[in-house]
Amino acid sequence: MNDVFLRACRREPVEYTPVWLMRQAGRYMEDYMKIRNNHTFLEMCRNPEIAAEVTLQPVNRLGVDAAIIFADILLPLDGMGLKLEFTKGEGPCIHNPVRSQRDVDRIPILGGEEMTPYVMEAIRLVRKELEGKLPLIGFAGAPFTLASYIIEGGSSRDYHQCKKMMWGAPQVWHQLMDKVTAVTLNYLRAQVKAGAQAIQLFDSWVGALHQDDYRQYVLAYSKQIIDGLKDTGVPVIHFANNGSTLLEAVAEAGGDVIGIDWRINLDEAWSRIGFDKGIQGNLDPSVLFAPTKIMQDKVRKILDQAGNRPGHIFNLGHGINKESQVEQVIALVETVHEYSRRN
Repeated sequence: MNDVFLRACRREPVEYTPVWLMRQAGRYMEDYMKIRNNHTFLEMCRNPEIAAEVTLQPVNRLGVDAAIIFADILLPLDGMGLKLEFTKGEGPCIHNPVRSQRDVDRIPILGGEEMTPYVMEAIRLVRKELEGKLPLIGFAGAPFTLASYIIEGGSSRDYHQCKKMMWGAPQVWHQLMDKVTAVTLNYLRAQVKAGAQAIQLFDSWVGALHQDDYRQYVLAYSKQIIDGLKDTGVPVIHFANNGSTLLEAVAEAGGDVIGIDWRINLDEAWSRIGFDKGIQGNLDPSVLFAPTKIMQDKVRKILDQAGNRPGHIFNLGHGINKESQVEQVIALVETVHEYSRRN
């Protein structure tokens, strides 16, 4: 099996820098759109055969070093009594957001297989297809990011409702975070049991917080999840989008690898989180729209900043844009492999 990704997660020597891409399965791919045109996004996620097929599409086309299961960070809401819908042009909508103690009390804590059996079956299907080829990454939203959707009722620019609860009703906030953390840990442990060989914890919106608030209201919950996965033996990647001001605290929360966005130089970020951790990142996704030579130069600069130190996994600083061209994504993967290859 090509295990270069897993070895990099453990900061072991590798022949070249492994690369996979957030949202590598998605709307920029023609094969994906052939399926998407006949199904809603949630239908695709909840159908194990479709989710498995979509997971494998970029593996077969791009030459990446790992697959990531096709799912969404909001799928655990299915088992939490929350009514989730993806509305056209508006994104996720939760029709019964959590705003009070009574709302929190209603949320059940279920096992991962019970919550989302379709995700676990998709993982099992993909593992059968990938056996002996590439590792499979499972994932979940980190507690703050998941709670922000649950409270706001969808996406937000300012997280007013979320911060209102955090500061104005801290007891309710902590009880909600306790439940979200328990649900997320159950969900991730079930993914590992189903066959996920690495886990990424996405804290997509934690950059909205001041570092003091992150430490007081969030850090312990992310740490609880990461610590709760240690006995599984699978590496954990902890990604905090827009989190350059939070890097030391994010590293304190844990993770074998810390994922970083594109707003900071990789060498600076690595020195701040500590070289006893791996690092993942961090090309600006918009660089995929630049001329190929510009893209290649920026890829090489990031690899130079990593300095051949064990533990670097190349990725974008967030997900692939839906308007990206597949040929440019393939060129990105090839550039990473060719420039970093150890002879």
